[in-house]
Amino acid sequence: MKTARTVDSAEIAQFAKDSAGWWDPEGPFRPLHWMTPARMEFIREAVLFHYGPGSDDLRPFSGLNVLDIGCGGGLACEPMARLGATVTGVDADEQAIAVASAHAAEQDLKISYIAGAAEDLAAKKQAYDVVLALEVIEHVSDPALFMTLCSKLLRPGGLLIVSTLNRTWKSYALGIVAAEYILNWAARGTHDWKKFITPAELARLCRQSALNVVDVSGVAEILFIAHLAEPFVAHDFSGGCNGCQWRFEFVSELRKV
Repeated sequence: MKTARTVDSAEIAQFAKDSAGWWDPEGPFRPLHWMTPARMEFIREAVLFHYGPGSDDLRPFSGLNVLDIGCGGGLACEPMARLGATVTGVDADEQAIAVASAHAAEQDLKISYIAGAAEDLAAKKQAYDVVLALEVIEHVSDPALFMTLCSKLLRPGGLLIVSTLNRTWKSYALGIVAAEYILNWAARGTHDWKKFITPAELARLCRQSALNVVDVSGVAEILFIAHLAEPFVAHDFSGGCNGCQWRFEFVSELRKV
């Protein structure tokens, strides 16, 4: 019996052509570089709130196993490792994994990188304290299956953090028209607006996967517009769905049953 897959080969090919530029702050993935400081602040606060502060102030994630699904070149993996976590990054783009592994070695960071997909780890009964899925669900072939796999990869009481683009007119105008066609911040065809997911839709997928939503935070358009002058001169994490302007972070925990 063939195992269902979440990997969309066309999406992987779209990213793979630019894989060499993952760590170029002015390259094809520069919007992700701009987002990293605010994103890491959000993740750090969410993890520490969920698990409590560790005994090491400099490495507060010590003792936690973190999985980054769709890790790309490792932009989120490396900060997690510096915070003390034992980090695994998985991505279906083998070239991205090679870039991530080489960069981690240059930084003397021990990160386990795997060329594959969430279903490969789930089949091996792997489980983690924290699972990250940052700008991934809008690129998979089966979002419902993807969320089920994320749930399976969490230990009981674990923390899942999902980041994606909200399907609104603002996300179309800013995330596609402006970013891909006017400012050339991302390659054309990077996103398909019809595959963007609203907070309500993602909440439903969470419930169907035995996940309990504990927080929804939006990144307002002020963050995006700020890039026109200087990357990340301002950012706004607005609590609740009313703050989900065009991009949002979605935090869930595995429901204990």
